[in-house]
Amino acid sequence: MQRMGFYIHENEQWPNFYWNIDLFINQLSEARNLQGRLMGKMESYGFDLKNEALLDNLILDVVKSAEIEGEFLNPTQVRSSIATKLGMENAGIVASNRNVEGMVEMMLDATQNCFEPLIKERLFDWNASLFPTGRSGISKIVVADWRKDIKGPMYVISGSIGKEKIHFEAPKAVLIEAEMQQFLKWLNTENEIDLVIKAAVAHLWFLTIHPFQDGNGRISRAISDMILAQSDNSTQRFYSMSAQIMLERKQYYDNLEQAQKGDLDITTWIKWYLNCLINALKSTETNLMKVLSKAEFWNKHAKTIISERQKKLINKMLDNFEGNLTSSKWAKIAQCSKDSAIRDINDLIAKEILQKAEAGGRSTNYELRISH
Repeated sequence: MQRMGFYIHENEQWPNFYWNIDLFINQLSEARNLQGRLMGKMESYGFDLKNEALLDNLILDVVKSAEIEGEFLNPTQVRSSIATKLGMENAGIVASNRNVEGMVEMMLDATQNCFEPLIKERLFDWNASLFPTGRSGISKIVVADWRKDIKGPMYVISGSIGKEKIHFEAPKAVLIEAEMQQFLKWLNTENEIDLVIKAAVAHLWFLTIHPFQDGNGRISRAISDMILAQSDNSTQRFYSMSAQIMLERKQYYDNLEQAQKGDLDITTWIKWYLNCLINALKSTETNLMKVLSKAEFWNKHAKTIISERQKKLINKMLDNFEGNLTSSKWAKIAQCSKDSAIRDINDLIAKEILQKAEAGGRSTNYELRISH
């Protein structure tokens, strides 16, 4: 394996990052303006709507942060876990596994307790929550402690065996304690720079130290979310950086690799981060529209007699049900007989809530009758 480049943590001036704010002041202003508009809009929503928007965003954040690392969590389990921990009405619908619970616990602690200091023990708790069995896949790893590098340096690598390319080599394990003390002191006391810039710097700095054997990416994004929550002056999250990073995954890794080599000028990294944040804030409009249309649907049918089983299936359809809904799928999801499913469907057609989809196929499928 060929070692590539000169890493920023080897620079004599490390970790004295610097940047030219003139090159991204307009982006920073736009991001701050979009944050303010979004938080102002959310203040005008009722309690239930805000809760639904909060829940949808937290689900997105948890699922997408894991997905960036190639781990796919069940969104229904994530929803149930978050709702349970936040004491929401639809709590505990579905049992979730330990990996889901751990990821949810970390993200909620980062955002709901965003104004609490970030200390070593809290980071250890986050790392332990991500690996409840003490294993990453089938490999036993060091959990709730800094990495030990027993098998050699910590590398970020791509490529097949024999053709590996080293993208990054992290600082030696013996340096981590001192590196993290310096990072955490800065994180908990630095008040001179804008919090959005601080989130960008913290993200890069933490990933460069790479203090854990595994979970560094997810924890770095939790730290970013924690600082962005501080910048919004709110523990309620209505936009997801992780979802946007997932959409821009290649650019994310390319910019990260570039920023971790050469000098300590991280202007380009901050510009990319701000652009990603702006895109995240703009895309949240789509999610809010979904929440609003769902609320409008139930307001319209507030006096319509609908069974709990029917409500469950309607909510699934309102939450962007994937594929076509047939009577067989209805029966499977609702855990009822096919005859009961057909009665449920016919009843909702009579009440002008469902209709047969025009695009047929071998099986008749149904869609919500949404009037615009």
